[in-house]
Amino acid sequence: MRIDIDKLTEKKLIDLNHRIVERLKFIESMKAHADMLEFSVGEKVCFYPPGGSEVVGALVKYNKKTVTVLTEDGQKWNVSPHLLQKVKGTKQKGKKRGNVIELNPKR
Repeated sequence: MRIDIDKLTEKKLIDLNHRIVERLKFIESMKAHADMLEFSVGEKVCFYPPGGSEVVGALVKYNKKTVTVLTEDGQKWNVSPHLLQKVKGTKQKGKKRGNVIELNPKR
C-alpha cells in the first residue's frame, strides 16, 4: 500500500500522523506485554540502572508498560521489562520456593 502524501491536505496529514503515532504506541505496548510474560510475580530479577550498579529484587507487580521490582532494602523500581534479567542460581536454604518476599524489619 502506497500513500502519496504530496496530495494530502494539512488536516489529512495531521490525522495520518495521529493514526501512525497511536499504532506505534500500540505496537510498543504489545512488545512490553510479551516481555512481561517472560517473568512471574515473585521471581528474582536484576537490572542495571543508568550510571549505576546491578540492582537485584523481586518482581511484585505488572503495570501497563513496566513492572515493579522491590529490592531487599525496600526500594521500589518501575522498570521496563526488556531491561530485566532473571537471577540464576539462587537457592533458598531450607525454605520452600514461593511468592514470599522477606524484608528486613525496620528497627
